[in-house]
Amino acid sequence: MVELDALISKLNALGFNKVPVEHSAVENVEEWKEALGTVNGLPEKYVLTKTLIYKPKQPKSEPFSPVVIVAKDDTVFNSKALGTLLKFKDMRFASEDVLKDTFQTVKGSVSPFVLGNVSSDIIGNVRVVIDKALVNENNIAFHPLDSLRTVFISGSTLKAYIASINGLEHVTEVDLASLAGAAPAPVAGGSTKVVKRPEAAVAAKTEESAGSSKLGIEASKETEFSKWYQQVVVRSDMLDYYDVSGCYIVRPTAYFVWQQIQEFFDAGIRALGVRNCYFPMFVSQRALEQEKDHIEGFAPEVAWVTKAGTTDLAVPLAIRPTSETVMYPYFAKWIRSHRDLPLKINQWCSVVRWEFKNPQPFLRTREFLWQEGHCAYMTKDEAYTEVLDILTLYRRIYEELLAVPVIEGVKSEKEKFAGGVATTTVEGFIPATGRGIQGGTSHYLGQNFSKMFDVVVEDPEGTSTDRPKIHVHQTSWGLSTRTIGVMVMVHGDDKGLVLPPRVAETQVIIVPCGLTYKHTDEDRRRVTDACLAVEARLKKVGIRADSDLRDNYTPGFKYSHWEVRGVPLRLEIGPKDLEKQSVLSVRRDNFAKASVALDKLESTLELLLHTIQDEMLLRARKTFNERVKLVLKWDDFVPTLNSKCLTMIPWCEREECEEQIKARSTRDAINDEAEDEKEPSMGAKSLCLPHNQPQDPPIIPGQTKCVQCGHNAKRYALFGRSY
Repeated sequence: MVELDALISKLNALGFNKVPVEHSAVENVEEWKEALGTVNGLPEKYVLTKTLIYKPKQPKSEPFSPVVIVAKDDTVFNSKALGTLLKFKDMRFASEDVLKDTFQTVKGSVSPFVLGNVSSDIIGNVRVVIDKALVNENNIAFHPLDSLRTVFISGSTLKAYIASINGLEHVTEVDLASLAGAAPAPVAGGSTKVVKRPEAAVAAKTEESAGSSKLGIEASKETEFSKWYQQVVVRSDMLDYYDVSGCYIVRPTAYFVWQQIQEFFDAGIRALGVRNCYFPMFVSQRALEQEKDHIEGFAPEVAWVTKAGTTDLAVPLAIRPTSETVMYPYFAKWIRSHRDLPLKINQWCSVVRWEFKNPQPFLRTREFLWQEGHCAYMTKDEAYTEVLDILTLYRRIYEELLAVPVIEGVKSEKEKFAGGVATTTVEGFIPATGRGIQGGTSHYLGQNFSKMFDVVVEDPEGTSTDRPKIHVHQTSWGLSTRTIGVMVMVHGDDKGLVLPPRVAETQVIIVPCGLTYKHTDEDRRRVTDACLAVEARLKKVGIRADSDLRDNYTPGFKYSHWEVRGVPLRLEIGPKDLEKQSVLSVRRDNFAKASVALDKLESTLELLLHTIQDEMLLRARKTFNERVKLVLKWDDFVPTLNSKCLTMIPWCEREECEEQIKARSTRDAINDEAEDEKEPSMGAKSLCLPHNQPQDPPIIPGQTKCVQCGHNAKRYALFGRSY
């Protein structure tokens, strides 16, 4: 890795003769600008910059070719248009792992100087783009390897430094500002559908540096869903990024949602006789590998502990990806007789699943919180009854707490849990992307694991001389913090988070307003006292209320602040409201306003919060139902997916057919239309075989044919693109 002294010496040889200035550590341009404002002796005029690193989507056969863009901090450009210019289809921000492993840097410290850290086997494939707006500048600000310092160099020194990097072959100067609203080139040999977006959407598509300190939501949910989602979960204080890639900090707002889910589900399973426990997070290699089919499903995701301090462990320990192989040796120990059945336990814990490339907050993380239940029964019927009871609880969590509709069903053989007999599931839908998402699964494991771990009892129906051993029937089921991500995606809007009242940590926020310079201190005190009195009254009847009495922010700022955070209801109280003995309520879900009489405050708001909860579910269910399309011929299958819908098709349930559907829908989607960089075409997979089967038209055995292959259809199946 290049050291600071070596870098400065190299710059001196290129004509640079100034000392780097020191300041507090910064994470983004706004903080950088503020930090430089505290430093004396800066150039009278200088230009701040941003250095962006992208990892283009490439075929596996091509060498890794990161793109480094050096631009003015206020230059905006269309990354897709730049990708077209560089002959890359899909330009995506590089992950923290790429920053660390390839450029030996971290977010906030990226500059052109990290090119000196790239190894000789990769540097020849790096593409460098220099913003033409920088070339003729005399004082360009960059971080020299960390964000605690700044150097000011000229455009000519910048170019000379980049030219001095051994092995760097691909350097281009581009007028990036000219690409701000540029459209991608047409696909060769075909036509590209051009969709005109409103100017606001184009503006929202400009690059945003990581770690932005902005408060509002700039990205559009409809046109920039991935960026929108990341902005919402961070700026609503649901989550923050951690310095281990793929791991996130769950902040109190989101953790409160998880606690509400815990309380609801824990009461439900305890009513079924399930008891809570806790098993260690470490798994021996022998135990993990005991069930072959099971571990093959998880092997790529298992994280291993190989050292204790500086000493290698004699036997590596896995960190649990799930706990079947952790618990079941002890089931064999604890279950000695049919009288020990049923055994029903659950644990609340975290699990680690490591192997993936594109983490998504709440949806796809290397460590996540969940519950996992594991039960053993004497008979299949008892076990499967519990599987469905748990599935019902999962559905109720989504619908009654999160106001998210789901479809109950069973997974295909291809998609079922590794090592299990059958997997039931609740499947959700994200309208903005047209994708399905698995919400929670409840598995019937049959006797597969009990045979592997020798969990047996004597047959109680046997005679005193003939009591054969019977392997128990087992279940497992799990629900994770993915629930929170689904809720955000379904209900959020371009202003931020929208929380259902049942899971909102703050259900009502009270904001004083209507006070001007003409009002006296007594007027202000009277309004403040009224806010606190309303808060106390609401808390007394169990409504989670708070007052925003900060005197350094305007009411308008406070409105936006709480809208981003999704608080279901805002109450505005001002002098005129007090004269009328009322307050003004504003709903977050639809911004409907209503005057509420103070003498009916509690009953009115209790009813209003229930109404908000119910109407959020009704709206989401209406959208879900409208976007599940019955498809009876293959020609309609891919166009239905492309219209952001799920498909319900007659299906033969063969694994070979499922693989063909995925392959054909991928190929047809790519051939029919140009790929969108934020929603790349992907094949459809089976989401579930719904328990509630369509009846118009019904599946007629021996007559109804599978949409894809023409074999006899068995049931309707829900297919779609998914997370």
